[in-house]
Amino acid sequence: MEHNPIIASITEESQIRQAISCTVKRVNLMTGNINNLGQLVRPLQEAGKQVFVHVEMVGGIGRDAAAIQYLAEAFKVDGIITTKSNAISTARQHGLASIQRVFAIDSAAIETALRMIKSSNPDEVELMPGLMPRIIREMKQRIKQPLIVGGLIRHEEEISSALESGADYVSIGDASLWKQPKLHTAPRGGDDEKTQRSEIGVPI
Repeated sequence: MEHNPIIASITEESQIRQAISCTVKRVNLMTGNINNLGQLVRPLQEAGKQVFVHVEMVGGIGRDAAAIQYLAEAFKVDGIITTKSNAISTARQHGLASIQRVFAIDSAAIETALRMIKSSNPDEVELMPGLMPRIIREMKQRIKQPLIVGGLIRHEEEISSALESGADYVSIGDASLWKQPKLHTAPRGGDDEKTQRSEIGVPI
């Protein structure tokens, strides 16, 4: 199966149907609340999507260990997205994959993010914003994890630029871009995809 590097970033509940019907395999859930989370996660998983929940953006979840455990046991999500290092270790304890989101607002922020990544050891890193080819290349060289980039990406050529700069995945909120991108270089696939999925603890 061809590797699809696009992650659907769902910011509105109305996008669930589009995510179910599109060809992306991974979904970052950035909306909903504790009362309706099951109604959002279940159909996505039934459609074969891997669902990662942003614990700081879904209402009523909380950020403590009990909240992460609840996500794992009650909703069977594939993983979490967080900016908090302590949530990474808690997710690991409960068998959830983790994405640590970091923001490259300046050089100092990048160095701080790299120290956090080294300390918390998430399964993947999400770098924002995603329109910085040089920073993407440098970040990829300095971390061991697969690199996701996202934020402010609006056009197909921006997706291609991010992937060609070294990003493994691109997370996008615009549903019109939830498709296999056209790249100038050969897309990743085969054993590379299996390796990346294994790295984040998702069954092959």
